[in-house]
Amino acid sequence: MASTVPSLTLNNQTTIPQLGFGVYQVPPAQTADTVATALEIGYRHIDTAQMYGNEQETGVGLAASGLPRDEVFVTSKLNNGFHRPDDARREFDGTLQKLGLDHVDLFLIHWPLPTLYDGDYVATWRTLTEFVADGRARAVGVSNFQPDHLDRIVAETGVVPVVNQIEAHPYFTNDAARAATHRHGALVEAWSPIAQGGVLDDETIGRIAAAHDRTPSQVTLRWHVQRGDIIFPKSMRAERMRENFAIFDFELSDDEVAAISALDRGEAGRTGPNPDTFDYVPG
Repeated sequence: MASTVPSLTLNNQTTIPQLGFGVYQVPPAQTADTVATALEIGYRHIDTAQMYGNEQETGVGLAASGLPRDEVFVTSKLNNGFHRPDDARREFDGTLQKLGLDHVDLFLIHWPLPTLYDGDYVATWRTLTEFVADGRARAVGVSNFQPDHLDRIVAETGVVPVVNQIEAHPYFTNDAARAATHRHGALVEAWSPIAQGGVLDDETIGRIAAAHDRTPSQVTLRWHVQRGDIIFPKSMRAERMRENFAIFDFELSDDEVAAISALDRGEAGRTGPNPDTFDYVPG
């Protein structure tokens, strides 16, 4: 299937497919086949992370696809245990080695961890910018950064992330973090785009889906796309991967987008941890 996914231009003038495929919680033993299937369906953007424990298998799936390197956008993220600059450098080397690549397209700080490392995520951010300077990352960004976190790294380094990957879905639109991201000229990547399935039984989304003869998942992903966010839904079932891919041949009305946005529950809708207090470091 030919890719019909739009590309968005990042603030360093590189481009990123707006729809990707995420491998969060895909067991390592099944990751290579899952990635290969996603690429066969037409996905050209793969999102992994050091903490997912499946970078190596992601690399196997990429290699098995036979696709030219420049046709696939690959993202990984820094493990929470390696924020100190020398640790970040070493682990980034490990990411490239595990993926079997000489560069990644995007590398992110996974969490700001403001209560750890003496609150110094700025040094971590400065370290990531080295990877762009030496050509081993085409772009760097952040994940789960709150408005004050973004303001601080930009003020202290002068370098704006290309993206901020945050939890965002109809029950938690995360407007403050989205607005801060856009204010700095970065794009939003939305993780947990269907609230881990939590929005699929929503009456409003179901009504809009029926009107378009689409599934609730497709309508929710389409809502994200029309808001300008980058998404990478995860599924290990090929039919669901195809369903999630088929969201570029219909359009929601402005009223429908607004109705879905109105489902926001604020902090009560958050499914993941709050970045201001999250301090998990893998053992």
